Amino acid sequence: MVLDNFDSIRAKRIAETFRRKKIDNFKKWRDERRKLGIIPNYLPLIRSKDLAEYIGVVLGDGNISNFPRTERLIIVGNSKNTGFIRRYSLLTQLIFGKTATVSKMSGVNAIRMSIYQKYLSKRLGIPSGDRANYNFEIPKWILSNKIYIISLLKGLFEAEGSLSIHKGTYTYNFQFKNSNQSLLKAVTDSLLYLGYHPEVRVNCTRLRKKKEVESFRQLIKFREY
Repeated sequence: MVLDNFDSIRAKRIAETFRRKKIDNFKKWRDERRKLGIIPNYLPLIRSKDLAEYIGVVLGDGNISNFPRTERLIIVGNSKNTGFIRRYSLLTQLIFGKTATVSKMSGVNAIRMSIYQKYLSKRLGIPSGDRANYNFEIPKWILSNKIYIISLLKGLFEAEGSLSIHKGTYTYNFQFKNSNQSLLKAVTDSLLYLGYHPEVRVNCTRLRKKKEVESFRQLIKFREY
């Protein structure tokens, strides 16, 4: 028993010395296991049109929660929209290297896709918790590329967009609805940048001209999975 206590004290002193001298005695061990895929490597996410689209979906239909040792990302979709569920489950796997858990939500017509992983919020650039008053700004890497802007809009409209066409009255309405004013402004500014003429309302921005509705639908391949 005395020997156990002595070894424990000795190990503690060695660990404190390593911390003080900033010696990482297990770096080689961790690096080897990261290469083998045993320990996840939480590198920055690869910037791409898929990531831009995914960020849009998370901003619209997603939520990130904090836990003591990890974070959880949830994306909610209509259970009848199997294409949406299939596409964003696949993008989750592609972006994070982890299969999303897909489950039916009780009492509602919705499907929940979720993963647990560290640093989800930091790597996506999206805060955890309630984002009602979040001051959203489009990341510079997305703004620098027109294709990325279109992909971001696709994700946002897939999550929070609606398209209605009534040919009898020549009524066209392609709208993005959200209570976050900074997100609405970002969508409006992006549509203007792409040459469209959106109408802005209190909680939505929308296209009403037939040519613009058809053009934008084809541009983002709305509901095409």
